[in-house]
Amino acid sequence: MSNRSEARTWLPLCLFCAAIALGEASKAADPGHTAIDRRVAAVRDLMVHLERSHRLLVLTCWPPNLRYKLWQTITSELASATSIQFGAVEARHLPWHDRNQHQVVVLVDLACPHTDHLLQSAAHLLYYRVRWIVLHSNTTSAMGFPQGWKNCTEYAFLDRLPLLYSNELFYFCTDPATAREPEGRRLLATSTRRQNFNQFQLRASIVMLHNETLNHLDDLHNSLIYLNYQLTKSIAMALNATVRFTFVDSWGYRDPETDRYNGMIGELQSDLADLGGTALFFTSDRITVIDYLSMTTPTVVNFVFRAPKLSFTDNVFVLPFQKSVWYCTISFIILAGVLLTVVLRTEQRYAIGSGSENAGPRARLSDALLNVFGTTCQQGSFIEPKTTSSRCLILLCLVVLMFLYASYSANIVALIQSPSTKIQTLDDLLTSRLKAGAEDTVYNRYYFQHQTEPIRKALYERKIRNKDGTENFLPLAQGVEAIRQGYYAFHVEVGVCYKLISETFQEEEKCGLQELEYLKMIDPYYAVRKNSSFREPVRVTLFKLREFGIQGRENALLYTKKPRCIGGSSFVPVSIVDVWPALVTLGWGYLLTISLLIFELLWVRLRGKLLPTDAYFQQ
Repeated sequence: MSNRSEARTWLPLCLFCAAIALGEASKAADPGHTAIDRRVAAVRDLMVHLERSHRLLVLTCWPPNLRYKLWQTITSELASATSIQFGAVEARHLPWHDRNQHQVVVLVDLACPHTDHLLQSAAHLLYYRVRWIVLHSNTTSAMGFPQGWKNCTEYAFLDRLPLLYSNELFYFCTDPATAREPEGRRLLATSTRRQNFNQFQLRASIVMLHNETLNHLDDLHNSLIYLNYQLTKSIAMALNATVRFTFVDSWGYRDPETDRYNGMIGELQSDLADLGGTALFFTSDRITVIDYLSMTTPTVVNFVFRAPKLSFTDNVFVLPFQKSVWYCTISFIILAGVLLTVVLRTEQRYAIGSGSENAGPRARLSDALLNVFGTTCQQGSFIEPKTTSSRCLILLCLVVLMFLYASYSANIVALIQSPSTKIQTLDDLLTSRLKAGAEDTVYNRYYFQHQTEPIRKALYERKIRNKDGTENFLPLAQGVEAIRQGYYAFHVEVGVCYKLISETFQEEEKCGLQELEYLKMIDPYYAVRKNSSFREPVRVTLFKLREFGIQGRENALLYTKKPRCIGGSSFVPVSIVDVWPALVTLGWGYLLTISLLIFELLWVRLRGKLLPTDAYFQQ
C-alpha cells in the first residue's frame, strides 16, 4: 500500500444513501422484517446498476433466514446475470486466485465480527479488479435487527484502508443530501468514469543511458527515450494529472541473492515510481513485479550488416554452372580424350607412305586428355591432326569448349560483383568470417552475457568477446561506421541505426543491408507497478493515444525505415578474397608438382641402382 496522499483521497467511494435510494424498497409493518428487507434491497438495487454478469460472494455473519432471503431475491430477479456464494468472514474465502476476479463482487457487513480484519487482509484485492459492497447496519433494537444505516460521516475505519484511485467500493450510509441515482442507469467502468486526476502528481521513472540525453528529452536525439517520455506527458495531460520524472541508468535486472531489481523496475518494485516511463522488453521473470500495459515502441534490436561479396561466403569458381553442367563438361572432356586417342592411334597404325621411323611416339590417353583440357582453357591444341576425322574431332572440341568458356567467364564476372544472401541465420553468422559487435547499452550487455542457448552463447564467446577478455560493445557511431566499412555485423536498435545510415552512407552503400534477429523479443511494453491503482486508467489512455494516431505520429517522426537502394551497386574491384580459391588451387598444384618431381627423381635413382648400367640405358 502506498503511503502517499492518494491513500487518503476518497475518489473511488460511491456513497449510496439508504434513506433515499433504498427507503422505499419495502414498508412492512414488522420493523425487523423491514430491516431485513432493507439489507436485501440495498444489495439487489446495487447489483441492478452493475453493467455485467457477476458472482456475488457474501462474507457476513447474517443468520440463515436472511441469507436465504438474499439468495431468493438475487436468483429470482437477477438469475441470468448473477450467481451467489456464501462464506465465513475469513480471508481464505477471498478470490485470491480466481481467474475471473473482475466478475467478483464481495459483500461484507462492518457490524459482523472480524470484518475489519478481513478488509485489512484483502491487500490489493481491495483496489484491484474486485468490487466491494460494504454495509454497516445499526443494531440498536432489543432483537438485534438493524434499525438503519450508519451516518456517512462515520467512516473512520474505512479511512485507514488503501482506498486508491482504482477502488470500486460501495459503502451504504445515511446522508439525506445525497442525490438519488436515476432509475435504469448503469455504472460505467471505473477507468471510464475516473478520467480526471485533479492535478494529482504521478511519478515516472526514465532510463537514461547517457547524461547528455538530459539535454535532448524534447528532440529526436534518442528515439526510445524521447517517444516514451512524450507518451508519459500525454498520459498525464489526458488524465489531468502532473508528472514528476526520476532518472535511472538501467531498465532493471534481478539480483539472485536479494531477489530485488535495480534500475527502473527497482523503483516500481519499491513504490518509488508509479509509471515505467521507458518501454521495456517482456520477460517472464518480471511479471511478478510489474504489469505490462501496451506496446508503445516498435523497437527492433537486430544484427545489421552489409551483405558481403558472394566470394566471401562461397567459391565463385564453381558457381557459374550447375552440378549437371559440370558433370556433362567433365564427361565430354573424358570422352573427347578417349576418342582422340583412338583416332591418333589409328592414324599411326594405318599411316600411308610413312615408315616406322616417321610414325613418331605412340599416342597415349594422358596426352589426349591433356590436349582436350588445354583446349577447354582456350590454350590451343599441341597435337597436329593429319586425318579428316581427327581434325573434325579437334574442331568440335574447340567450338563446344569455346561456348562453355565464354559462359563461364561471363558468370564469374557477374558473381564477383554480386552480394551474398547465404547469411540468413545466427548459425550462418557464427560460421561466417564476418566480425560482430553490439551497441554499448545495458540491455545488450545483459542479454549477451546471460545467454544459455548454445548458438547464441557461442556467438557471444566467439564473436563479441575477444581472446584478451575485452568485448566488442561499441558506441552507435563507431558501430555504424564499421557496418559501412563492410564485413561487420552490429547489434543495434534498427530504427536508430537506419537513421544514422541514411545520414552518413553513400547511396550505393545503402544497398545490400541485411538483418538477423538475436534476442527474439516482441515490441517493448509500457509498464506500471504490479497491481497499481493507476493500471486501468493508464492502459485505457495508452490505447486511446494509439487509436487517435498520436502514438503513430511520434513513431513516424522517430523511427527510420530501412533505406531504399536507389543508386544501385557500384563497381567493386577484385580483391584477394575473390581469387583466393584460385590461389589455393595454384598452391596445391605447385605442391603436387614438387612432390611428383621428388618421387620421379627417387624412382630414377632407385631403378639405376637395381638394374645394370647397360640394361638401364636400353630401357
